[in-house]
Amino acid sequence: MGGRALVQWEQNRASAPDSLTVDLYAGGAAPEGGLEDVAFYQVPYIPSSQGVDERLDVIARMPSLEVVQLLSAGYEHVLPLVPDHVTLCNGRGLHDASTAEHTLALILAAQRDLPRWALAQRDHRWEAVPLRSLADSRVMIIGYGSIGKAIERRLLPFETEVVRVASRARPDEDVHGVDELHDLLPGVDIVVMVTPLTEATRGLFGPREFALLRDDALVVNVGRGAVLDTRALLAENGRVRAALDVTDPEPVPVDHPLWDAPGVFFTPHIAGGAAAFYPRARAFMDTQLARWASGQPLANVVQTGDTSR
Repeated sequence: MGGRALVQWEQNRASAPDSLTVDLYAGGAAPEGGLEDVAFYQVPYIPSSQGVDERLDVIARMPSLEVVQLLSAGYEHVLPLVPDHVTLCNGRGLHDASTAEHTLALILAAQRDLPRWALAQRDHRWEAVPLRSLADSRVMIIGYGSIGKAIERRLLPFETEVVRVASRARPDEDVHGVDELHDLLPGVDIVVMVTPLTEATRGLFGPREFALLRDDALVVNVGRGAVLDTRALLAENGRVRAALDVTDPEPVPVDHPLWDAPGVFFTPHIAGGAAAFYPRARAFMDTQLARWASGQPLANVVQTGDTSR
């Protein structure tokens, strides 16, 4: 089958089946050649970009569109822009290694107080004090999916106990439902949130959840910023610590109190876009284009449209 596709990388254009016309578009101004006959659109991946921008605005100018392919795991911000008849696919699995590595880095940095030592080195101060450990910690993963499992695989060698939580209980996998969250929180040392943002998860971790945690517990968020109530975190005033890769608001305004909140440090939504992501994403796109060209079922479908061609 033939068709026109827009993709981000030259590798995917060069490797595409001969039946396809493939052009490059990496974001910015609309690509040359018009958009009227674009049937497959891979939205250019830009780390930490979640909002509506020109990469998404062009969807409305593609009347022949059949497939929208995201390379992010999250897709909630795109759903309102994709017509019902168009198939939407996400990048599930592509960010697992990068996000899991960054999660482990955030946890270790918080437990070993690395931001403190970085500042001490800058100021030429030598001050050794006792530190926390990751070993023997009870770590809860809220959002036990593909990325959650990758995080667990990296945590277990550090002699931790992992408590798995998902939207629904899966007893065969020893996964608790989110309805058990309040019973579980008092018994954990570290909470890792890797959930998508939905109406059910918005503000999932707020004042009540913080209050249930023991003093000096650590909350890590690598999912979506609005899953964690920022005001509730600030109100803790350091009683509960936080290590964040996503924030609400995002980016953090220069005068926001989160910058100076005690016990809090954050990175600018970079967990999923590390070096391991890119070769995996390009290989995935090679396979996805081959599937589409041959009429095979696409991978990672999150909205099924009419793709009969």
